[in-house]
Amino acid sequence: MNKNNKAYVTTPIYYVNDVPHIGHAYTTIIADTMARYYRLKGRETFFLTGTDEHGQKIEEAAKSRGREPQEYADEISGKFKALWDEFDISYDKFIRTTDADHKKGVQKAFKAMFDKGDIYKGEYEDYYCVSCETFFTETQLMDGEGCPDCGKPTKLVKEESYFFKLSDYQEKLLKWYSDDEQCVLPKGKKNEVISFVKQGLRDLSITRTSFDWGVKLPEEMNDPKHVMYVWLDALLNYVTALGYGTDEKNMDFWPATMHLVGKDILRFHAIYWPAFLMSLDLPLPTHVAAHGWWTRNGEKMSKSKGNVVNPKEIADAYGLENFRYFLLREVPFGQDGDFSQKALIDRINSDLGNEFGNLLNRIIGMSGKYSEGNVTSKDVKALHVKELDEVEAILENIEDRLNLLQTNRYLEDLWKVLTIANGAITAHEPWSKIKNGDKDGALAVVGLVANILARVTVLVSPVMPKTATKIASALGFEVNTESYTKLIEKKELLSDFVIEKIPPLFPRIEEEALETPEPAPKPEKKKKKEKKAESIITIDQFFETSLKIGTILEAEEVPKSDRLLKLKVDLGEEKTRQVIAGIKEYYAPADLVNTQVCIVANLKPAKIMGMLSEGMLLAAKDKNGLSLMRPEAPKKSGTAVG
Repeated sequence: MNKNNKAYVTTPIYYVNDVPHIGHAYTTIIADTMARYYRLKGRETFFLTGTDEHGQKIEEAAKSRGREPQEYADEISGKFKALWDEFDISYDKFIRTTDADHKKGVQKAFKAMFDKGDIYKGEYEDYYCVSCETFFTETQLMDGEGCPDCGKPTKLVKEESYFFKLSDYQEKLLKWYSDDEQCVLPKGKKNEVISFVKQGLRDLSITRTSFDWGVKLPEEMNDPKHVMYVWLDALLNYVTALGYGTDEKNMDFWPATMHLVGKDILRFHAIYWPAFLMSLDLPLPTHVAAHGWWTRNGEKMSKSKGNVVNPKEIADAYGLENFRYFLLREVPFGQDGDFSQKALIDRINSDLGNEFGNLLNRIIGMSGKYSEGNVTSKDVKALHVKELDEVEAILENIEDRLNLLQTNRYLEDLWKVLTIANGAITAHEPWSKIKNGDKDGALAVVGLVANILARVTVLVSPVMPKTATKIASALGFEVNTESYTKLIEKKELLSDFVIEKIPPLFPRIEEEALETPEPAPKPEKKKKKEKKAESIITIDQFFETSLKIGTILEAEEVPKSDRLLKLKVDLGEEKTRQVIAGIKEYYAPADLVNTQVCIVANLKPAKIMGMLSEGMLLAAKDKNGLSLMRPEAPKKSGTAVG
């Protein structure tokens, strides 16, 4: 199994109950970025995506349209594949759970788990949500009948069923989470999974008899009325795609390097799936990574509101590569993100146009004036050690960001490097050097900037492959493993080249290209009482408040909360403080560790969601978001403010 230089990247297989939306595009583009990144580093890579086509929900959807399930699945699956092809998604296999080889692999797995004693026959009675394809106990329901995940009514199902002994794997799963710090990403989501497992796992019903649209049990089991639970069928796609149960020609890619999923299906991938793998004696994946959801202009997307983001419309209107950059740059992985045309336009005009594309334009302009387009690296190392060292300091660990799917921080760091390049032009004024007769000095500045841009181009290529190809061509090289090795690993400089003049890559956008849906009317609020004038306090009253500088030592998400983070803060006291802060929407836990904040230190402790909070963070919030109040320079923990 995968002990060599191989990488295996997967998206979830998308359920064919609807057409692709921005969430599907987000997952797939992240996966495509990781696959391209692994290939860039020279790793033999297998990238899998596809569609999940069985289950009661699909059978009912097809019947409501007067169609056969297979015909309906063919149509929707075709739309996913067509979009990924149009988006130039570099998948190696597009799997469908209606594929014959997949069904054979699933049947082999079922028989193997049965023969091992992990599957037994019994009777099931519980509440079933057709929409979520999930069973719930009565105590889990909302108001006695609603699904706790989607709110739709459930059905009481009582039928004969085969069960998987999930309860036998509870301690083994907890050991996996404990032993492997990065098996589930990000950390906050992993903590949610651990909390769920510690509550106790029930054996899992894995077959149904009340409908037919699914994978039948192996013939040798002689039980034709049963079809497999859709999640058992679906999860096994990750190994059947490699040939499990048939020719197994690609099983040396297993275990998966990166399973990418949405947060709503993390439980299936981080609990059920590893338990199935343990039963099959297969290695567990390296990472299971769950991202957040997308809203639009601050509102949850829904068909009824007419505000669902069509990824093809956005890519057609603003450019696919710009869309890819926006998705990966706009939101920390694991958190929910908000899509708006304004935010996208700002990213295109500012990040891409002003900082990235304009740097290439400046190199083209300067080299054209000073040296007829010739660019040399001859004196770069001799004259620009400072800038090269600054670049190296940023790039030294940047790829750790991508390996942990911190895509926004990865891109932030690359843009810091671009800032160094743009700053070097301002600081060294090559035009002044030319005027003063120092042509070699001017050309060294141009060479420095070209080399910095080349390194950024290589590293941004997994995110924006076509843009990177154009820039690399202008700079006289190709983006491939050879250039990655030369420019990134060995830190060598570009060979001398003649720059190619190309049109601006990111033309400025002045107005929104698509009509924005009107926001749903909000219920009328009762008129607020007239705002009271600010009360005046004395200086003595002000000094009754103890404000101190604190250093955040640990930060993690609070399970079942969309806005709370739990922080461990050093205030220079014998014991650290625990502070519960409603800043999850604005800060990822990883971004806060080892940073400093201002704390109200003498606030009366309070219980928030059952947890003690021993202080309050100072922050400012306006229409542009929330910012924590921080010291201008590092201070000793416990330093008084005021």
